Amino acid sequence: MDRVRVRYAPSPTGYPHIGNIRTALFNWLFARHMGGSFIVRIEDTDQARKVEGAVESILDSLRWLGLDWDEGPEVGGRYGPYFQSERLDLYQRFARQLLESGQAYRCYCASERLSQMRAEMAERKEAARSYDRRCRSLSPGKAGDLESQGVPSAIRFKAPLEGQTAFQDLIRGEITFDNSELDDLVLLKSDGYPTYHLANVVDDHFMEVSHVMRADEWLSSTPRHVLLYAALGWRPPLYAHLPMILGPDKSKLSKRHGATSVVEYRDRGFLTEAMVNFLALLGWALDDKTEVMGRDELIRHFSIERISKTAAIFNQDKLQWMNGVYIRQLVEKQGHAEFARRALPFLESGLPERVKRPIDGEYVVRITPLAYERVNLLSELPARIDFFFLDELDYDAGLLVVKGMDRETAIAALRGCLQRLGGGPFDHTAIEGVMRSLAEELGLKPGPLFGLVRVAVTGRTATPPLFETMAVLGRDRCLRRLESALARLESSHAA
Repeated sequence: MDRVRVRYAPSPTGYPHIGNIRTALFNWLFARHMGGSFIVRIEDTDQARKVEGAVESILDSLRWLGLDWDEGPEVGGRYGPYFQSERLDLYQRFARQLLESGQAYRCYCASERLSQMRAEMAERKEAARSYDRRCRSLSPGKAGDLESQGVPSAIRFKAPLEGQTAFQDLIRGEITFDNSELDDLVLLKSDGYPTYHLANVVDDHFMEVSHVMRADEWLSSTPRHVLLYAALGWRPPLYAHLPMILGPDKSKLSKRHGATSVVEYRDRGFLTEAMVNFLALLGWALDDKTEVMGRDELIRHFSIERISKTAAIFNQDKLQWMNGVYIRQLVEKQGHAEFARRALPFLESGLPERVKRPIDGEYVVRITPLAYERVNLLSELPARIDFFFLDELDYDAGLLVVKGMDRETAIAALRGCLQRLGGGPFDHTAIEGVMRSLAEELGLKPGPLFGLVRVAVTGRTATPPLFETMAVLGRDRCLRRLESALARLESSHAA
């Protein structure tokens, strides 16, 4: 096999969505598996639809996922430039070549006429076509008159009217289209900008792309591209059209199924490792049971032969579960400090405004052993551990009267805690010893006492392990909160 060169060629008309980035990942995995090159090319010829900041978002998404590119924006390469808007002369040259060879023609039809033509076809319930080939048979004299009048023209490809066009798809096998179904597609618009079809073929040829791996929505365009390659005397690349991504209801993935932009998943606290693993399984699988696979393992096993023909289902619940698995693995393999480092931005933005900034990273490292198993997303962390950072807790005093304990007993228990916890060691083992001894002294079962103290020091009925939590909070903060809880109970008792 010739050297593998694949490309990811997004259009900056919006922020990168799941399907688009899945395509980038498959191309990247294939390039890395084969020891080939991964090219990024920005297809920005549709200037009217270009979105400000979209290019930066595309590149940021690739960087976040660790999909480094060998050629393209910021890194350059011998086949550049890598923005199509900087390659217009090349497209115009080959559009003229096709025109001169009789394989293309000028079309002078205004957009208003084309819109009217399509509306009339729809009214007659005819098969929709983008063009009726009116200008294909214009006489040289008529064309010259239109030119002299300054009527704008596009250049259209002269598609064959009969026969068939076939190509081999690496995923779907041989695919054949009747040429009668193909339109005379526009190659060069009247403003001098190419359409996707011409620019894509010219760039893939000159960038020596060996494999085109793209979404199956481009399947119907492939016979047009095959014909263009033949008209230009070039060898086409190998094609592989990736399966669609559907929501759980089997409809096309959309906002109603959750976020569709990769940036949104990053901002919600998904880990890069989990996102790469999950995206890789949208239409590809090692076998029928392996789900959690690291980057190196994906590269080692990835092949086009294992890509499915059937649509992939995007399951948010599975993605969140997988992210939780990767959070646990992150801590096990890289330690609490790495988890805290990744969590810190979410704490900075997600903790209540009254919490002092900047957040103490070393303090977060002490908290993470108590929290990392309780979240599947980094964005869930602030709400789970905010009581570690608050100066004052806000909770209903009624929570302090736990099951198995009346108000007077709760008051006595809090006073006992304040007396017993005021001195001596304050690690979790010592705290547990004091609390169990106090329960025995007061004739209480440990559960109700621990529940009372949990509410007093955290404001919650469910938290990480109580004694470890108290040790991290520290003696002074725990005593202040116990005093505050006692005051609340005494005040409500007096009332």
